[in-house]
Amino acid sequence: MISILLEEAIVHHNELPMPAILYGALAMIGFLALGAVTWSYRDVSNRNMRRSNQQAGH
Repeated sequence: MISILLEEAIVHHNELPMPAILYGALAMIGFLALGAVTWSYRDVSNRNMRRSNQQAGH
């Protein structure tokens, strides 16, 4: 009975496939890429001439 409890007490730790700081760096790169895509769509509504003329007085 004691040997079963001792075997259960052993904890096996799995190592990460890369250093922990790289997870944050990859997340930052991903969010910057998504931000660049979002930023590239600024002023898209003003490219439509019909809409721009209708909204010119506003």
